[in-house]
Amino acid sequence: MQRTMLKSKLHRVHVTQSELNYEGSCAIDDTLLQAADIREYQQIDIYNVTNGERFTTYAIRAERDSGTISVNGAAARKAAPGDILIIAAFAVYNEIELEKFAPQLIYVDENNRIKSSRNHIPVQAAQA
Repeated sequence: MQRTMLKSKLHRVHVTQSELNYEGSCAIDDTLLQAADIREYQQIDIYNVTNGERFTTYAIRAERDSGTISVNGAAARKAAPGDILIIAAFAVYNEIELEKFAPQLIYVDENNRIKSSRNHIPVQAAQA
């Protein structure tokens, strides 16, 4: 059996620009791409925490250490500068690969600088 799993995510990045007339994609600071093991032109899902929009596009490289997160093309209508996004990449794994599976979870500050990384999400506690 094969399963599609969260491979990596950039958690709560801030949109720095959106360019409607730029070729469609999402430009991501090269440092963040590398930390999350997201390749240029790889499919990504974007979840806009600010307005609830969810969409699929692909990653392109933005200048290293710039903090750039630019939503481009038609997707620019789904995110504006200042919006908070979760950017996720998925991969397909077989049962043997899943034995060593651990996602790359990258957490950033308000300037899209890496604060921390983990390979698990804590169990969510039940509300009383």
